[in-house]
Amino acid sequence: MKRYSIIAGLLALCSVSAFAQDDAQKAAAEAAAAFADAPQEEAPVVKPKYWKSSSVFDLGITQTSLSNWAAGGFNTVTLAGGIDAKADYAKSLLSWNNRLQLQYGFIWSQDKANVLQKSNDRIYLESKLAYKTAPESKWNWTAAYDFRSQFTDTYSGYKQLEDESWIADPDKLKSGFFSPAYNNLALGIEWKPSDWFDVTFAPLTGSLIFCTNPVLRKAYGMPQLSATDEAVIYDNKLFQFGAQVKANARFAINDVFNFETQLVLFTDYLHNPFTQNRINWDNKITWQLAKFFKVGFSTWLIYDPIVEIDGTVSKVQFKDFLSFNFTYTLGGKK
Repeated sequence: MKRYSIIAGLLALCSVSAFAQDDAQKAAAEAAAAFADAPQEEAPVVKPKYWKSSSVFDLGITQTSLSNWAAGGFNTVTLAGGIDAKADYAKSLLSWNNRLQLQYGFIWSQDKANVLQKSNDRIYLESKLAYKTAPESKWNWTAAYDFRSQFTDTYSGYKQLEDESWIADPDKLKSGFFSPAYNNLALGIEWKPSDWFDVTFAPLTGSLIFCTNPVLRKAYGMPQLSATDEAVIYDNKLFQFGAQVKANARFAINDVFNFETQLVLFTDYLHNPFTQNRINWDNKITWQLAKFFKVGFSTWLIYDPIVEIDGTVSKVQFKDFLSFNFTYTLGGKK
């Protein structure tokens, strides 16, 4: 009898275990079904970034102070600043590159204490729209625009008044805002074998030159409108149509030493094509001494066969600028 009771107890225990196992399996199945029906969290989609921008701000100052200096001289302060901003877009075969360079500098000298003599002045805007001829091609169809001018008037001489103060000599005016201003729109094809070099040939290039100051129009080759015994009237604009070649090269060594150069050649189909060409050649060298300090050296060469310098045309213009600057860079903004 005792043996039968033990067997009955074991059978009851197995039944309870079987029912419990069935309940556990059923609960697990229901949980799995509920999990499967629950909305799933999707991984965040990374949006493509087509824009890339950067800005470099420079500020340089030089000061000279003399006290009982036998060799002579004057106390001077030179201040110069600049902005180099870029905004580039790239998507599939299309790209759009933009660059704005602004520079301005002046000199204060004790001998002309009431005037600021300008040392540097430049506005240069470039914008280029390019479309690849094929996905892996090094050739792009391009439409490019560029603008060159300056902010304020430039004088080559000053004169002293009776009260011994100095003013800019109006007879020595050399240039001014929109006097001149060069606007170029070029359609052509670009060869870009690498990121550091490209050259664009634009056989269809329109160049519109403005000179808003009547005093400077003759010197910058504006066409004559009329002439009387009293004065000769010149137009405030000149349209040229021709071909342009623009080459760019950029080198960087360890993010410390950088060199870039740009050569632009333009010939006017309407006036002496291929014999009298306009040349602009810019060079810029920078050496980053520390995080916020750098040495910069820039040169500009200009040849324009229609521009008069001291009454003579066809002179080569050259300028160089050496600076030690505080610099701040905003880069990688998208």
